[in-house]
Amino acid sequence: MSSILTNNGAMVALQTLKSINSNLTDTQNQISTGKRVATASDNSAVWAISKVMESDVQGFKAISDSLSLGQSTVAVARSASETITDLLTQMKGKIVAAQEDNVDRAKINDDVTALKNQITSVVSAAQFNGLNLIDGNTASADVLASLDRDINGNVTASNITVTGQDLAAGSYTANDIFGSSGGTPSSDGDTVVLSLDQGGGSDNITIDDSAGAAFAAGDRVELRIGDQAVSYTVTTADAAATTTSDIVAVGLKNAIDSLGISGLVVDYDSGSPGDLAFTNNGTVDLTVTGQFVNAGSGGLGAMTGIDVSTSGGATSALATIESLIDTSIDAAAAFGSVAGRIETQANFISSLTDSLKSGIGAMVDTDMEEASARLQALQVQQQLGTQALSIANQAPQSLLSLFR
Repeated sequence: MSSILTNNGAMVALQTLKSINSNLTDTQNQISTGKRVATASDNSAVWAISKVMESDVQGFKAISDSLSLGQSTVAVARSASETITDLLTQMKGKIVAAQEDNVDRAKINDDVTALKNQITSVVSAAQFNGLNLIDGNTASADVLASLDRDINGNVTASNITVTGQDLAAGSYTANDIFGSSGGTPSSDGDTVVLSLDQGGGSDNITIDDSAGAAFAAGDRVELRIGDQAVSYTVTTADAAATTTSDIVAVGLKNAIDSLGISGLVVDYDSGSPGDLAFTNNGTVDLTVTGQFVNAGSGGLGAMTGIDVSTSGGATSALATIESLIDTSIDAAAAFGSVAGRIETQANFISSLTDSLKSGIGAMVDTDMEEASARLQALQVQQQLGTQALSIANQAPQSLLSLFR
């Protein structure tokens, strides 16, 4: 039955053409975006999995940065440890030379002292981004190494722990060296702070080496005035004197005077042992802080006691230097080991990130060869569908011939 109201052929052709156009649009979107699954509506399960994996990739990029920072920090510590080992080895050569009686031990001792100072400088400078792993003040540091996802989707972070090594030849430790009558000492008496207002502000620092706070050779007292610092290191002769606190006070006064700070006057009163009186006649407020450094502490603390100026000192130093070299070698080896772990983990994270990216691509990326072939086929189908719809739409015209 033919009808001018219902054209079944046109409806079939129209539905076919709509389906072809829909498939053609999807294929064109895949080619333009490069993704087979670009939104959740394309394939919700695959899209959800890919997004979780993409978030992990971003996380591993941050981990890679963390590992790079850890590598640099450990590399600085390892390099410093190896440098200290080399300096201690040079010191050993000086100490061995001092075993001979027919040498100038005083000059050799000057060389040894210079090497000790260089080691102290290396320890102080061996920091990266503010973290120093060899000065004895850092017990350990964690380097973010991975994100671990379990079967339930729970994520936990894992770290590589870098153990700090103590290669300091002295550290800031508690010692009742600053008397309570001057400034504001800490509860342990190992630090002191005083504020000097401009135009006459005054206060004093009392250095007290009484029982329980006696100085030893190598101990150091540091004072900082504003952004300038001075220090005095106790010698063997100083430690043996009965007025060590006076010697230290005078040494600090002379060092401060040499700074030439405008308006600052430092007076020493021999009638008050170890007392330094500060007066600020300048036009800028000043803050004075003091710190005690215990030479006997630290992993290389025994180094400060090395003195080859005498035969007995040279003999004693020979045993000491062997222990110090072993300490520095162990530290360098420890940093070398953890550096290897970090490098291995960094390589693994890089490989893992590439694998995740490949997996994501396999799930959501468009197969361009297949899409190209499908596009060509759909374009032909679209042309044929358009032609079929045109023919179907012309069918009712033939009914006019029945009424002529």
